[in-house]
Amino acid sequence: MAGLEPLYALARPAISCPQDALVCGIHWELIQHGYRCLGTGDQPGPDERKSELLPAGWEANKEVYTLRYKSTDDAQELLLKAIMVEDSMILNVMDRSSQKVADVTLAVADYINPKHLDDFHKVYKNTEELRTRITSGIIAPLGAPAEKARKEPEFKEDMHWDENPLRVPPRQPMGTRAPSRPSPLSPFAVGGEDLDPFGGRSGGMIVDPLHSGVPQPRIDPSSGIPGRLPPGAVPPGARFDPFGPLGIGRPGPDPDHLPPPGYDDMFM
Repeated sequence: MAGLEPLYALARPAISCPQDALVCGIHWELIQHGYRCLGTGDQPGPDERKSELLPAGWEANKEVYTLRYKSTDDAQELLLKAIMVEDSMILNVMDRSSQKVADVTLAVADYINPKHLDDFHKVYKNTEELRTRITSGIIAPLGAPAEKARKEPEFKEDMHWDENPLRVPPRQPMGTRAPSRPSPLSPFAVGGEDLDPFGGRSGGMIVDPLHSGVPQPRIDPSSGIPGRLPPGAVPPGARFDPFGPLGIGRPGPDPDHLPPPGYDDMFM
């Protein structure tokens, strides 16, 4: 219960019985869950302000302790009544904004050593159990105050740009080498373009080993086309529409030169 020790030291002059020490511990648990104390009594008093400390006169009534709390976001206001019934303390807490009510009964002797009220390190026992009882019996039923806005997740510094296609690649400092990426001319660069909405990569869902989408050097027909047009067949600047099958310069046999399947089968 980190932070309870300085609180107990400040409240020690007012603590004269075991239930006082228990109320001090319960108060600190509410502080830990995002509430601040406004004061004592059922009604607000003049010049009230939210505080982590116990207000003056909090221990005046040893039979019924009445404290009011407000969440740090001002969304909830709690009215706490700690009522002593023989050796037990009944906690009755109401959220005034939602009218929700929560109750917890604690045996004082389970959490306080009455012989060690002067020694903080010995006065409390079973602190984890006390914390669990307060959390499950009061905080959870009434709803914990809204948490502070979570910090935005930090990007991993060593994250490769290709791992997040929606992220703009960082600028490379002068003198550094840019990370290597697969060549857009690779016939296996399939799907890369679909993963990059910024158009920085090539390779869609179509396998294109002939690179038909890659710009090719422009042919000057006036200089002639080997095997098709002699030099000067097309005047310079004249309109010329390419003709002939695509991929004329590709290696390997032309499929049109091969006989159809079953060509020599007399039963076809």
